[in-house]
Amino acid sequence: RDRAEGPGAGGDAIGDTVYSKHWLFSTLSRLIEVVREQDSADPEAGGGELGEKEEEELCRVWDMAMDQDVAGFLQEFRAAEILLGVIAKSRSARLTEICVGILGNMACFPEPCLSISKNKDLGAVLLLLLEDSDPPTLLETCRLLLTCVSQASVAPCWLARIRQQASVCQSLCFIMSSSTSVELLVKVGELVHKLFDLDEDLMREWVSLPAPSAEPQSALLVAPCLLEAAKQLRSESPEGLEVYVHTLQLLTTVEEGVQALVEQAGEGVWSLLSGVVTSDLCQPDDPALVLLEQRSLLTPALAVLGVLFCCPDRPAYCSPHSTLPLVASLLRLLQYLKECQQKATESREEGEVAGQPAVSQAEDQSLQFLSETATDFLSSILSELSQESVLELVRSGALTEDSGVCAAQSLQPQHSATVQHLSALLSCVDPQLFASLAPHCPRPRP
Repeated sequence: RDRAEGPGAGGDAIGDTVYSKHWLFSTLSRLIEVVREQDSADPEAGGGELGEKEEEELCRVWDMAMDQDVAGFLQEFRAAEILLGVIAKSRSARLTEICVGILGNMACFPEPCLSISKNKDLGAVLLLLLEDSDPPTLLETCRLLLTCVSQASVAPCWLARIRQQASVCQSLCFIMSSSTSVELLVKVGELVHKLFDLDEDLMREWVSLPAPSAEPQSALLVAPCLLEAAKQLRSESPEGLEVYVHTLQLLTTVEEGVQALVEQAGEGVWSLLSGVVTSDLCQPDDPALVLLEQRSLLTPALAVLGVLFCCPDRPAYCSPHSTLPLVASLLRLLQYLKECQQKATESREEGEVAGQPAVSQAEDQSLQFLSETATDFLSSILSELSQESVLELVRSGALTEDSGVCAAQSLQPQHSATVQHLSALLSCVDPQLFASLAPHCPRPRP
C-alpha cells in the first residue's frame, strides 16, 4: 500500500517532503466514509468508535500536518471543510480530538491559519466544542484557539466571534473550576491570559457580570474560577500557576477586575499568593540566585497582593499586622536581589574584560521590575505598622541590621517617608538597631 512516509514517486510527493499525496487523498477519503458509516448506523446499537487502523492513519496525518508543505497541501485540498463535516457528525470523541488536532497543527502556519479562521461555520463549531465533556478534545480545541489568537492577522476575527458567543466565558470557567487535568488547565489558562491581554474590553465584560444566557444562581464567575485553577496547579505545575497569577495581575489593571477580585475571591487570592510567597519561594535556605528562576512568578504575585492591600475598606485578612510573614519574605527578597544585582554587575565587568557577552538586558530589567514591585508593596505595609508589629519583626529575626540596612537603601529615595516611619518606631522598640540604621535613614525635616 502507499505509505505516508518514504520517497514520493515522481510528482506524488508533497512539496519537498517524503509524504505521498495519494496516501493522503486515500486517508481523507476513508475518513469521510467512516463518518458516513457512523451517521447511518443505529445510535442505540453502539459503535461509532474508530478502528485501530483508521486511528493509526489519522494520527499520521495529525503528525504530518506539522510540516508546512503538508499543511499547505491540506489547505489546498480544502481539508478544513472536510474536517468540519467530520467534527459535526462524529460520534467518536477520539475522532473529534484528532480532527481538531490536525487543524491545530495546520494553524501553526500563516496561510492555513488564515483559511481556517475565515471559515465562519468552523469557527462557530470550534467555540461550541468548548462545551464538550472530553478532556483531550477540549485540550486540542484550546490549543487551536490559542494558536489562532496568537497570530495578529486573524486575532481580531476570533476575538469578535468570542465576544458574540456568550457561552465561551462560561465554558472556560467551567473547565477552570472543575477539571483535574493539569495539561488542560494550563492550556485554558494560556488562552484566557491571551484573550485578556489582547482585549481589555473583553476582560472587563467577563469579570463584570455573568453570561447573559446563564441562570444567576448557576453562573460561574471568572475571578473565583481563576483562583480554583491556580490552587490546583500550585503543587502540580509551577509554570501553569505562573500563567494564572499573570492573569490575576491583568485583572488588577482595570477597576472592574480589582472589584471582582476583592468581592468574589479576595480572601482566597490573598491566602494563595501570600502562601506562595512566604512558603514556596525565596526561602531562608535558598541561594540568592534562585530569584533568577522565581522572578517571573514573584513579580505578579507581589503586584496582586499589593493591589489587594491598598484597596479602600481593606478586609481583616490583609490587615497590616497579619502581613508580618510577608514582610519577613520581602526583607529577605531585597537582600537576595542586592546580591543578584552585585553578581550581575561583576559578571558584566568580567564579560567586558574577557570580551564575552554580559548579563542580558532582559534579565537585568526583570530583576528591576521585581525590585520595584517588592519595594512598593513593602513600603505600603511598613508605613502602617505599629510598634508592636515592628517589635515582633525584630524578635523573630526578620528585621536585623543587615535586612534593615538593605531595606532602607532599597526603599530610598522614592519611599523616604516610610523609612522615616520605620526609623521612628525602631527608636522606641530597639534603640541599638535604630542606631545601626540611623546613618542609612533620611533625617526628619525640622
